[in-house]
Amino acid sequence: MLTLDGFRIVQGDFTLSADFAVPDGAHVAVIGPSGAGKSTLLAAIAGFIAPASGRILWNGADITGTDPGARPLSIIFQDNNLFPHLTAFQNVALGLKPGLRLSAEETGQAMQALHKTGLSGLEHRKPGALSGGQQSRVALARTLVRHRPLMMLDEPFSALGPGLKAEMLDLVADLATAIGATVLMVTHDPADAVQMAGQTVLVADGIAHPPKDTAALFADPPPSLRAYL
Repeated sequence: MLTLDGFRIVQGDFTLSADFAVPDGAHVAVIGPSGAGKSTLLAAIAGFIAPASGRILWNGADITGTDPGARPLSIIFQDNNLFPHLTAFQNVALGLKPGLRLSAEETGQAMQALHKTGLSGLEHRKPGALSGGQQSRVALARTLVRHRPLMMLDEPFSALGPGLKAEMLDLVADLATAIGATVLMVTHDPADAVQMAGQTVLVADGIAHPPKDTAALFADPPPSLRAYL
C-alpha cells in the first residue's frame, strides 16, 4: 500500500498537499487542470522532489528519504525516456543492468518483456526506426523487467491517436493486473481514467484529493473538476 502521510510539497509560491492511501493492486488515474501539480506529485513520490513535510510509506515502511533508484517503483514519462543510440532490446535491458552485461537468464527476461508488449522481431531496431506506439511499448517493457510493485505513468501516451492510446491503456492494465502492480497514471483525458482506472485522484487548488470511484466522481464532479471538464 502506498500512503502519503501529511505530505506537502512547496516550490516557491506553489504548494500541494496530499494525505491518502492507495491500496495494493489499484489502478488510479491522477487528473486535474494544467499546472495543478499532477506531474509534481509523481515526481515527489519517485524521489525527484523532496517534500517540505510529511512522509511516503510503502507497506508501512518510510521511504521518504530513500534514493529514487531504490524505491519500489518504475515511472514512464511522456517522452518515454529512451536512448536513441540503443536498440529496443538494449533500452529494455537497462532496466536489468545499466552496464548491459546480461546473463542468459536476464537476456531471456528482456526478450520475454518485449514479447509480452508485442515487440517480438523488433528488438534490434533503434527508437528512431519505431513508431510512437512501439516506442511506448519499449518503455513499458523496460518497466516490466524491473519487477517493481508500483507503476507510475506521466501521460506517456498523450501523443498517440485515440485508437492506439486506448490499445496501450488496455495493455498497461492487463500487464499490471498480471503482476499485481499498483498503477498511478497522470492524464488530462477523462476517457483514459474511465477506461483503465477504478479510482481517480483529483489534483486541484493545492490539494491531491483522496482516490474516489472514477465513475461516481465523473457522474457528480465537485466544482473544481466540473470547471476543468
